[in-house]
Amino acid sequence: MAQGTVQVTHTGTSRWRRRTGEYASLAAALEAAADGDVLTVAPGTYRENLVVQRAVTLRGPDGGQGSVRIAPADGVPLTVRASAVIQDLHVEGQDAAAPAVLVEDGTPELLGLRVVARSASGIEVRGGARPTVRRCVVDNPAGVGIAVLDGGGGVFEECEVVSAGQAGVAVRSGAHPRLERCRVHHAAGSGLTATGEGSALEAVGCEVYEVRGSGVQVTGRATAHLTDCDVHRTTGDGVTLDTDAVLTLADCRIHDIPENAVDLRSRSVLTLTRTTVRQFGRNGLSVWDPGTRVDANQCEIFDSTGDYPAVWISDGATAVLDSCRVHDVPDALFVLDRGSRADVVDSDLSQVRNTAVSVSDGATAQLDDCRIRDAATGAWFRDHGSGGTLNNCTLDGNRTGVIVTKGADPTIERCTVDSPSEAGVYVSAGGRGSFLNCRVTGSAGYGFHVIDGCRTTLRKCRTERCARGGYEFADGGPDGGHDSGPLVEDCTSDESGGAAATAPPEPVVQTAGQTPGLLGSIPGQRTTEQEPLITAAAPQEPARTSKAVLGELDALVGLDSVKREVRALTDMIEVGRRRQQAGLKAASVKRHLVFTGSPGTGKTTVARLYGEILASLGVLDKGHLVEVSRVDLVGEHIGSTAIRTQEAFQRAHGGVLFIDEAYALSPEDAGRDFGKEAIDTLVKLMEDQRDSVVVIVAGYTAEMERFLSVNPGVASRFSRTITFGDYGPEELLRIVEQQADEHEYRLAPGTAEALTKYFTTIPKGPAFGNGRTARQTFEAMVERHASRVAQVSDPSTDDLTLLYADDLPELP
Repeated sequence: MAQGTVQVTHTGTSRWRRRTGEYASLAAALEAAADGDVLTVAPGTYRENLVVQRAVTLRGPDGGQGSVRIAPADGVPLTVRASAVIQDLHVEGQDAAAPAVLVEDGTPELLGLRVVARSASGIEVRGGARPTVRRCVVDNPAGVGIAVLDGGGGVFEECEVVSAGQAGVAVRSGAHPRLERCRVHHAAGSGLTATGEGSALEAVGCEVYEVRGSGVQVTGRATAHLTDCDVHRTTGDGVTLDTDAVLTLADCRIHDIPENAVDLRSRSVLTLTRTTVRQFGRNGLSVWDPGTRVDANQCEIFDSTGDYPAVWISDGATAVLDSCRVHDVPDALFVLDRGSRADVVDSDLSQVRNTAVSVSDGATAQLDDCRIRDAATGAWFRDHGSGGTLNNCTLDGNRTGVIVTKGADPTIERCTVDSPSEAGVYVSAGGRGSFLNCRVTGSAGYGFHVIDGCRTTLRKCRTERCARGGYEFADGGPDGGHDSGPLVEDCTSDESGGAAATAPPEPVVQTAGQTPGLLGSIPGQRTTEQEPLITAAAPQEPARTSKAVLGELDALVGLDSVKREVRALTDMIEVGRRRQQAGLKAASVKRHLVFTGSPGTGKTTVARLYGEILASLGVLDKGHLVEVSRVDLVGEHIGSTAIRTQEAFQRAHGGVLFIDEAYALSPEDAGRDFGKEAIDTLVKLMEDQRDSVVVIVAGYTAEMERFLSVNPGVASRFSRTITFGDYGPEELLRIVEQQADEHEYRLAPGTAEALTKYFTTIPKGPAFGNGRTARQTFEAMVERHASRVAQVSDPSTDDLTLLYADDLPELP
């Protein structure tokens, strides 16, 4: 398209200025124009870098939208430094170091622009500029869509970012734009991002979707306010706040998020009003760190697609839920860690597959006038230091109303537990708790079931229509002595006229394959271990023979020396067993092991198989694996560490106790660290229960050598050390090939060679994950494959299954 002419209509008041002139270039026309003049640009392509420094109107011909292309070879195609009107132009930028449209000053109007660029940013606003940008479209797959920086502002109305190589809209360095009815999608970074002290973003009626990062990201003391906005179909979290960020969401909708719908940390503050959060893969609200706070009013969180708690509060954070609804989720509210707190008022928690309210690790929850319905467990106060209050709450149709275990000490006042299918209230394992003016009705089990001599207070409580009895106090009761059993005052029951001790109940048995009941495990980020069972399940016959398990071990990629060591140990145990059966002496074989090596080298997998082999040989009853680390063994005060360590041993009874990063129990600057108490307890238990529990300690090679040398008592308990070497590039390739085969993908010609080169080149620092890195690489390839194939209208089978070298992620 040839360059056209520029017609300038001069609009001055004097007669000689009211004329029309034509110019061969835009630069000449702009030079000749004065404030108020109208520059009408003929259709064509203009290879010029325009600088608008007067309050003129620059526009394409009437009815010719998009026919005028501003497309210089490099630099900034369009710079605006005055209160001009720029309308109906097509701007193309090719300079990766410069914006396509730069607004530096004044209050200009940009109307109907289409910016197609491979620039640092599509539209960039800086400094004192306050533009009004209406109905503009930005397509910039190489950089930021719209950037507002250095104190800039302005209003963006009905604009659309159709693609961006980084953030869709980025606000930094004290900028403060307002977005109205805008759409941001197909960004490789976050949809909307604001960062830096003084930066502020306001969005009304906007939509963010199909972005690879977070939908909205606010960090570094920035603030944002979103009203009537939609955030959905992101690859990362829906909303992310970090480092003193402040965000308000009013009448917004966050949905179809594969990760956390909202994640905030590091003293960030979030206020949600009349906002819905649904269809999220991890947490609906994930709140971390001291000083971090969420205030939610009249909000709804529901329809989780994953296996994580809907609301997760940990590491000293605070959440307030007022008049909210949480429903159709695996778990509703989890509060963890000392200093963490949840205050829930006049809210509904319902249709919860596991636990509605879980309080652990010293956290606190306060629920007032709430309704908890149709959950496996209504409220569970799990361990020492965990507590809070349930006040005037109704727990209806749950399997168990309230559980208190391991020294937790909540206060339950004026609450009603109606129609539980197991027990209204269950207290065990040293739990305490005060129940005042509470009522249990229609229980299919007991009303109040207190075992293990727990020192629970029941005052002015009542039970009605409880199938097994109103009150059950096993192993201690109201008359069981000063130091055991519950304290019962003025309690009544329609079965007996009062509370009394009765015979112990039949033991409750739970196997690993059952749905979690009274004592299921905490799901989510914190741990994979199971809570202790009320009574141990009967030993089961191993599902596989040792030969079958060894076959699975042999099928693992690499680990040749590990396989030899495990086979040699297995052979010693097997021959020793046969010698005993023949009446001969058998060599004593210490079965405890030390695993050393980097993360992701298969230590946990081999530990699981080792336990299964020992069970198949009859050495262990069950052969299950219980994985723990320092946080699971070391308590916060004298005496608590021994209790935690003993509990871990009890969970591993008949199986393998796997202690990951065991060297953390003996830090180099130990001082008064309680890790030594855990080690001392371990040494004794390993001797006392040497025939019922196998212990495997694991960690980095150098650190484990130090650990064993510092603690010779521990070293003497282990028979051998097995070193897990790092996987080589060929072995990492085989792991990817296995993953591809398992998920019905194939490597295209040349992809295997590219993977080998990738794994050879990838940095292998302390964070390198070996086999985990291979799996993450495969997952990243599948994501990039999906992004590519999604653009194909009618993909073939090859399109859907073949992974190419181009699908490899960039090297970290």
